[in-house]
Amino acid sequence: MVGLGRSRAVAFVAPAFVLIGIFLVFPALWTLYIGVTNYRLTGVEAKAPDFVGLDNYRTALSDPAFYHSLWLTLIYVLGSAVVGQNLLGFGLAWALRRANRSARRLVEGLVLLAWVLPGSVVAFLWVAMLDRDAGTVNELLGTAPGGTPWLVTHPLASIMVFNIWRGTAFSMMLYAAALSSVPPSQLETARLAGAGPVATLRDVVLPHIRRHALTNTLLITLWTFNDFTPFLLTGPNQRSAVVPVYIYSTALVGGKMGYSAAISLIVLLINLLLALVYLRAARAGRSAP
Repeated sequence: MVGLGRSRAVAFVAPAFVLIGIFLVFPALWTLYIGVTNYRLTGVEAKAPDFVGLDNYRTALSDPAFYHSLWLTLIYVLGSAVVGQNLLGFGLAWALRRANRSARRLVEGLVLLAWVLPGSVVAFLWVAMLDRDAGTVNELLGTAPGGTPWLVTHPLASIMVFNIWRGTAFSMMLYAAALSSVPPSQLETARLAGAGPVATLRDVVLPHIRRHALTNTLLITLWTFNDFTPFLLTGPNQRSAVVPVYIYSTALVGGKMGYSAAISLIVLLINLLLALVYLRAARAGRSAP
């Protein structure tokens, strides 16, 4: 009976392991392999790539274009995720606590709509909004036709505003759930003691939601760091070529699959480092008195 139970258990989980192996393990191993070769999309190297060891990694770590994309990604992540989505998501969750039911559902529905729509759809909508001649923004500003080509003149700022608008829903929902754990009695005590909004947030609310804030920041940081949507808005623009766009351009436009695989592994290590930093901060907050 024990053997039969184990066989059934293996049969249930086998399809999941097969899918994980096909879509996760194999691509990861393939990326590690081609990262130490000069594999290309076309030419002799596509048929019989040569082993180059760590040359791709040395090239990446000395490539100004790669460091430029990392710098743009840092600005993009800090501005649109760590600051933008965090603050706007918390602000919406805090403001909607006392809103009436209809207003809360309306705001939550509008914010969630931007999050659940496919990236290609919302990117097309924003391209239409920021169009030079008939874009909604230029129409509102009274500068159309011949208005400002926002995606050309301000590509990084445009994708940052877009990412804040699209990704705030997750932060809003997480903070709304976190705020429900704050004891109302403590908020009332702070109010009776004459504490202002800033003091209430600092001394009562933030200690209760600190771990939630770290979790939210970790997730939106990783999602934004690996976000490819900027390419749908600005294309291969050097002023908005964040790391995923740079990897895409290197691999599929430049054809340097081995080099792009090495960059992908470096980015993976950066993501792991960021995750460890956040987890360490969360563990320190849990052990703090």
